Amino acid sequence: MKKPEQREKKYRVQGLTCPACAVQFEKEVKKIPGVEKARVDYNRSTLNVIGESSQKELEKAGSFDNLIVTPVGEKLNTPSLWANRFFIRTLISGVLLLSGGFLDLFTPVQDFWPVTLFALSIILGGFHLFRQGFRNLLSLSFDMKTLMTVAILGAAAIGEWGEGALVVFLFAISQALETHSMERARRSITALMELAPVMATRVKDNQEEKIPAEEAKIGDIIRVKPGEKIPVDGEIIRGSSGIDQSTITGESIPVSRSWGDEVFSGTINGDGLLDIRAKKEAEDSTLARIIHLVEKAQSEKAPSQAFVDRFARYYTPAVMAFAAGIILLPPLLWGGVWSEWIYRGLAMLVVACPCALVISTPVSIISAIGNAARNGVLIKGGIYLEETGRLEIMAFDKTGTLTRGLPEVTDIISFNGESAKNSVPGWFEIAAAMEKQSSHPLARAITSYAKEKNLEPEKIQLETLESLPGQGLVARINGDTCLLGSLKMLEEKLGNMPNGDLAEKTNYLSSQGKTVMALACNGEIKGIIGVRDQLRTEGSSIMNTLSSLGIRRTLMLTGDNPRVANAIGSELSFHEVKANLMPQDKLKFVSNLIAGGEKVGMVGDGVNDSPTLARSTVGIAMGGAGSDAALEAADIVLMGDDLKKLPFLIRLARKTLRIIRQNIGFSLFIKLLALLLIVPGWLTLWMAVLADAGATLLVTLNGTRLGRMKLGKNLSKNP
Repeated sequence: MKKPEQREKKYRVQGLTCPACAVQFEKEVKKIPGVEKARVDYNRSTLNVIGESSQKELEKAGSFDNLIVTPVGEKLNTPSLWANRFFIRTLISGVLLLSGGFLDLFTPVQDFWPVTLFALSIILGGFHLFRQGFRNLLSLSFDMKTLMTVAILGAAAIGEWGEGALVVFLFAISQALETHSMERARRSITALMELAPVMATRVKDNQEEKIPAEEAKIGDIIRVKPGEKIPVDGEIIRGSSGIDQSTITGESIPVSRSWGDEVFSGTINGDGLLDIRAKKEAEDSTLARIIHLVEKAQSEKAPSQAFVDRFARYYTPAVMAFAAGIILLPPLLWGGVWSEWIYRGLAMLVVACPCALVISTPVSIISAIGNAARNGVLIKGGIYLEETGRLEIMAFDKTGTLTRGLPEVTDIISFNGESAKNSVPGWFEIAAAMEKQSSHPLARAITSYAKEKNLEPEKIQLETLESLPGQGLVARINGDTCLLGSLKMLEEKLGNMPNGDLAEKTNYLSSQGKTVMALACNGEIKGIIGVRDQLRTEGSSIMNTLSSLGIRRTLMLTGDNPRVANAIGSELSFHEVKANLMPQDKLKFVSNLIAGGEKVGMVGDGVNDSPTLARSTVGIAMGGAGSDAALEAADIVLMGDDLKKLPFLIRLARKTLRIIRQNIGFSLFIKLLALLLIVPGWLTLWMAVLADAGATLLVTLNGTRLGRMKLGKNLSKNP
């Protein structure tokens, strides 16, 4: 009989203090009877379990590090300090340390009472440390706790009880501070998860019923009252309201939504009552996919982190061997005092622990990716964040990226003194009536403009209407024959047309990258219409900002004709424009740049640019809110169709690289400096602990600074 498939259970873990602790916890969970698979992610502080296990069993498996396990979706259980046994033991250990130190001032060396108090301080404060340290020694696993255990026991063995107690107390305090700092770094993804609504109001047979949001099915009608979170991705079928979409797109200003508009789970309804038809189930919603992608991104190792992990794997055993050499060689070869060189070897073990080095990169990556997600920039992994920080060339698609993707009427020029209605020539109403039946983007631009100007093209009766594919339209109106289309089409139908003013104005509009259409009735030109896909208003300032941020070359890659492309390229100050490109041409062009050793970022709409987005060093898609193509095709997604997020992304990536380098450099410098102080005997055990714990804490706090970087309005602000 086939065994039923076990569902994966997800938990959040509080109290993980180091990557080695995460590995140990995973091993302990796998030992629980009924557990088939388990995976602990230190960066995200999560546990995934397949099989049967209770929360009590999981916390027992993590008792070696006082871990608290909470199912995802439940409120995190954060006990008070006075309920935390580790904190109480540390506090008592500190009191015993101070008492022993006070007595030591007034009693002979190695007196019974000070030594007893120091010993009790070591046992109470180091109980948690020693338990794990001994386990690691037995399994030949050398991490910070192993090295600290050896150092403290060694200090006691050579009579340095007071220093051993001080080392235990300082280590306990540093662990508490490091844990707090890492929890702050992880908080971004926790905050994202808390955005998911818990309950939904389903309307069935005109009756409202409360259901868990995750039970909402496709096609269900969900009612959302003013101020409530929208629990599903869906389409509004009744009502209108302002929607706060900042959780998905990063937009700070609510957007107006009404019948037929899409809305997303986790966004907040304004002051209107909405009925929404669910289009996706909870696990497939845009918010759920963002959370999944951010979690996955935070768990993937960036190149810097992978290098540090490889380095630490060989570094720790080398440190153990070097410490043994410091302890043994001077006394054996040169007659050194054993107690002095044992002490120096113990200090070497403490100060050389690679904790600060190991944590330097992940804390920075976690903070940066979480911050980006809060600001509507979805980064799929640390590798893409680091690569973005190294980009020097940025290529852009035109339509939908630099432009809004919606052509608009920009110019209306009359030629025969046509009368105006609402500041628009009367002949334009005829053009709108002819285009009313067409779905072509240029037709929509004309009809939208007519509606905006309160024209009434529907009152014009068309006797006949014929479409000439690729050219334009021919209509009969009150016995008159009217032609609407390109000048080339009119010239073919009407014969030679006078150049003069018409040719001059047409050439002028064309030079600005505008598409020109003309209307002629009974062979007489009434006027011309200029239409252009409007540029994003922020485009020019963004190009200038990218240059100031170190992007030395900007490219436009478009399938549009050279005249339009060059006009837009000139307006936005692009370094190079490539027009008439098919998707495969864009792919080839970017591939050639990369083959030449260039780091190329590609910004596109995530659909027809998918091959190029995938091939570029970093593919950046526009408008990811609800777009499956954008979420899947690109390495980074600018949610909310907002190009202003690009400079923020570059600044964040540049700053992340700088902080990672600072952290690694600082960690290695502190180690080198401390090691140099060991040789003359100037480095004490408590100074070694401060050097190691202080370095770890400082690199953690430095990394968490990335979580506070703002999107900001000043696009030209450098990182």
